[in-house]
Amino acid sequence: MAITSLSNLSTDQVAFDRIAYFALRSELLFDAVADVMPVAQAMPGTGVTFTIFNDIAAATSPLSEATDVTPVVMSDSQLTVTLVEYGNAVSTTAKLRGTSFLDVDAAAANIVGYNAGISVDSVIGSVLAGGTNVIYGGGGASTPSTRVGLAVDDIITANDIRKTVAALRKANAVSFNGMYMGYVHPDVSYDLRRETGVASWRDPHVYSDPANIYMGEIGAFEGVRFIETPRGEIFSNAFNGTGSPGTGDAYSTLIMGRQALAKAHSVVDGNGPFPRVVRGPVTDVLYRFQPIGWYWLGGYARFREASLRRIESASSIGDNNA
Repeated sequence: MAITSLSNLSTDQVAFDRIAYFALRSELLFDAVADVMPVAQAMPGTGVTFTIFNDIAAATSPLSEATDVTPVVMSDSQLTVTLVEYGNAVSTTAKLRGTSFLDVDAAAANIVGYNAGISVDSVIGSVLAGGTNVIYGGGGASTPSTRVGLAVDDIITANDIRKTVAALRKANAVSFNGMYMGYVHPDVSYDLRRETGVASWRDPHVYSDPANIYMGEIGAFEGVRFIETPRGEIFSNAFNGTGSPGTGDAYSTLIMGRQALAKAHSVVDGNGPFPRVVRGPVTDVLYRFQPIGWYWLGGYARFREASLRRIESASSIGDNNA
């Protein structure tokens, strides 16, 4: 008896899901702390200069009844945020768009939009990680004073957080609604929460202002609201446990108050505080190549070093083979 099976016909085909999936993505986080921006910018320019007036010394001596006071000199300092061009683009062909079972244009716009966010967020992370106020993880047997002096057991501790908060308070760093902001890598977050215990963390939903939870926020500890991000700066191959560079990675945990970060951007030609998606011109003879990309003209800079602290540490679950 003749039986027609799969091998006899070509009517069976692999089916495709027409929903497009994208790479796993982390949230965009660092821009939330850029609370210093131009308010009365004089004109467009290559950068924006901010002026900070310094306080004069406290006058603690009694005045003489018959002698006038001697005026003191005021002083200030300035910081310039330089505007830099950032952007990226993709270009698709007419044949790809005409034969794809998925909407290639929609996928390109999605990918370009996310690339804009992650690119600018990475730029901000590098700016913040260049701060000058640094301490080193205190979980080991020794007390490191440099990055290369770290050892694999120099993980972050609860006391590191307390010391950092104390330093911010001594520097009169203003908090965000009563708490400082912290950015921590998941590998470091694991070490910190393992030491402190779940009960020591305040869940974001029990805050006094649960409506203002920051994206990526995992909880609060010792006056710091922590945001977990895999884009926390990592200094690769930073130490070997004997005071020299090696294969151990140093993780950067950032804790800050207000005015730690300044942001400036162009205000002409459609530019604004965030990148914009741009449709490029179709210039080929047959109009087959369609570019789409993103563009931003702006920049970031550390505004008050005293409001920014960095804890560098190893991690018990990271690349710590020093």
